Amino acid sequence: MTVATAEPYVLFELAGTAYAVPSAAVQRMEMVEQVTPVPNAPAFVDGVVFSRGQVVPAMSLRGRFGFPRRGYDAATRLIVVAHGARTVGLIVDSAREFVTIPADAVHPPPEGMAGTSGKYLGGVATVGGRVVLILNVAEVLGHTNAH
Repeated sequence: MTVATAEPYVLFELAGTAYAVPSAAVQRMEMVEQVTPVPNAPAFVDGVVFSRGQVVPAMSLRGRFGFPRRGYDAATRLIVVAHGARTVGLIVDSAREFVTIPADAVHPPPEGMAGTSGKYLGGVATVGGRVVLILNVAEVLGHTNAH
């Protein structure tokens, strides 16, 4: 008999939907301060931010996922994630919760989500009665270079 492990996640909101990113990929979370635009950046990259002595690209997840843009407000958060040698700040509508999700509660994304947006998802879970979409950090950070 195997015991399912549980992984910690940071929950965040984006366009009225709950998402989760594995805590292991998160370096820090902070309010969105000054974002400096960068020439020729992809449309979903708002610019760069200076965060704890490091210049970090700031990616709008609304832009990345094709949702309508909106201005930053007091709830807007920058979730700085790392994958391999890349560090990127994900701009989300709000982020406040940390949860532990049992591995056996995470299911593959539904068949109909296998398109462009589906590749950004590592799974789907139910947390406290709400559906939470779990990010595949490697896919979200892929192809973000400004070429």
